[in-house]
Amino acid sequence: MPVLLVRENRRVCGWPAYVGAVGLGAAALALASLWTSGAWATGIGAAVTTFSGLVAERLQPQRGAAGDGHTAPAGAAALLRTAAGRIPTLRQVDRPESAGAHCADGHLADGQPADGGRTPGAPPAYIRRDVEPRLREALGRAGFVLLVGESTAGKSRLAYETARTLFPRHAFVRPLGGAALPQALRVAGTRRRAVLWLDDLEEFLGAGGLTTAMLAALAGPAPGRRVVLATMRTQEYRRFDAREESRLTGSDRDAWRTQRDVLRQAEVVRLARHWSAGERRRAAAHVQDPRIVAALRAGERFGIAEVLAAGPELLASWHNAWTPGANPRGAAVVAAAVDCRRAGLRSPVGRDRLRELHRPYLVERGGGDLQPEPFDEAMTWACTAVHATGSLLVGNYTQGYRAFDYLLNAPGLAPVPEHLWQGLVGRVTPAEAYDMGLLAHQEGRPRRAAEALARARLGGVPGADFLLAITIGDAGRPRRAAADLAGITRRRQDRLGPGHPDTLAARHQMAFFTGEAGNPHAAAGRFAALAADAATVLGADHPDTLAARHELAYFTGESGAPAEAARQLARLLADRLRVQGPDDPQVLATRRSLIWYRAGEPTSTEAQLAELQADAERCLGPDDPHTLAVRSSRAAVAARAGRTAEAVTAWESLVADRTRVMGPDHPHTIYARLEWARALASSARTEEARSLLTRTLGDARTLLEPGHRHLRLARELLAGLPPAGRHPV
Repeated sequence: MPVLLVRENRRVCGWPAYVGAVGLGAAALALASLWTSGAWATGIGAAVTTFSGLVAERLQPQRGAAGDGHTAPAGAAALLRTAAGRIPTLRQVDRPESAGAHCADGHLADGQPADGGRTPGAPPAYIRRDVEPRLREALGRAGFVLLVGESTAGKSRLAYETARTLFPRHAFVRPLGGAALPQALRVAGTRRRAVLWLDDLEEFLGAGGLTTAMLAALAGPAPGRRVVLATMRTQEYRRFDAREESRLTGSDRDAWRTQRDVLRQAEVVRLARHWSAGERRRAAAHVQDPRIVAALRAGERFGIAEVLAAGPELLASWHNAWTPGANPRGAAVVAAAVDCRRAGLRSPVGRDRLRELHRPYLVERGGGDLQPEPFDEAMTWACTAVHATGSLLVGNYTQGYRAFDYLLNAPGLAPVPEHLWQGLVGRVTPAEAYDMGLLAHQEGRPRRAAEALARARLGGVPGADFLLAITIGDAGRPRRAAADLAGITRRRQDRLGPGHPDTLAARHQMAFFTGEAGNPHAAAGRFAALAADAATVLGADHPDTLAARHELAYFTGESGAPAEAARQLARLLADRLRVQGPDDPQVLATRRSLIWYRAGEPTSTEAQLAELQADAERCLGPDDPHTLAVRSSRAAVAARAGRTAEAVTAWESLVADRTRVMGPDHPHTIYARLEWARALASSARTEEARSLLTRTLGDARTLLEPGHRHLRLARELLAGLPPAGRHPV
């Protein structure tokens, strides 16, 4: 199996050996004499920014040598190269930072140099990790290795040291951004021995990104000749597990599956953030390095590599900067950069864009009352390294800036705000818009997804039309989605044939939104045909076949045959348990539907839903859409049983959580608001119900297509209330 190495985000780091001895300007020139990237020295700024804030912005790029297949032609994509424009061998890459590893903390807590007189800036000794033998074995077999772990877990250092030992004479082909991937593939494909190093693999996926065909074309003549080493944070890798697939509402998930299929080509090696007792013993042998000694002390709470990279200290610095008179504007700039990445933007953000995007964050925290510093000072602060290691922002004026990856999973981060989304979506490239739309769709934000994917479709990104149609339906316009999907289905039948999996996927979505648009009988008929065809083409146990059977049962029940729906769901649940296991999200969804349509004795139904909610929270978490759907069923059962006060509380809580997780515009949120109003009316809280229904109907009119079932329900509930000022007897 190929080998893929998943790790956290990295950058080219500074070179402390030059600083202090020859000054910052000389340090920049010395660095430029060692390494350039492509025809332009675009990596120099990022390196020097570590020490001098924005001084790197004054550096001028340097031309590489004319291209001969080994040196960089003018205008070539940005690959890590020597000053002569050549691709280095791993033996020549004598600093782990050049492979993307975070720089290690170079100072002690009291501010004194940590190296005790040794060469300034020398990286700490490499501590052998427990998974290294597994990594060596994988690299010796294959062409693609994935090392998965949290930010600053030490993945890049492990990969660098292992690969450098195994492949010292291999060409080290490192693209410094997604746009450089085609060039990197061409260069690596021409070498007898090469390591293609994909720093932060997620940057090389998505529209125009890495595919399984590209991996196959790169394969070497023998194991170990051409190797792909990629890194990815655990949080990014989790986007491609079965739980995430279930959030795409049954779509064929073209782009998602393309990316997932790339990951499946890899042999995954996982690296824990916290070090084992054996690793800590090996680290303790290096008592001559105060950085390791200090990290071992702090490593009881944090990972050792995490401390060496100053991750916790950077996070604390960001939080403390909001203090009035400190660096509140810098903190706002960092917040904007963090949310750009959380919104799905994989490319760096320009300085002018950050100047614009940070302002609402500053206003929300107090604006002028915080005594914010000037913008230039804020950028200098954000780009200045802690102890000559990492900085809150990484990059330079030419390339743009990205937030330090350690910040992306800080506890307590609020959802990406609307002002940030609106500030980005209209100004990104079509490919970037596609990535943002796919992520928004996965996170249950269909209106955001539709906005981004519309831009991607206009830009001609393949597959954007299909995913856009789905998000339009999910956002509350199912008739429009069904019409668009009918056209997509016809085009796929003509181009691919009726039995192609992509055609079947389009049929699935068309049938689903036909039912959502108010025609469950037609949807059930289409899913019956689709389930039979999918079983023939894909197999009876294929996830898409099982998904078609689930929708067939659902729309059978919605057509007025709940007993038949329950019989179908019981058979489906047995098959899904056999194929997918009890903790799969789709198994939990099937259990919920079966409980609903079986609708036995109320006490038994409530007990089953309570058990299901506990299982969903254990397997998926409290904020997963499946878990929230179970809570919706429990609230409805309480209302049916006449426990109106309990129902009011349950619906009110669900509205708050769906608003937080999915946003106020999601049709599921609107539905919960309507049921909350119904429960208020049943509790004789008529005026509260009227106010809530009036507001919800006003919002729904702007969000949902005419005739949507939620609009009909809102009007029916309003019409059923007694006139204002009168109370029911």
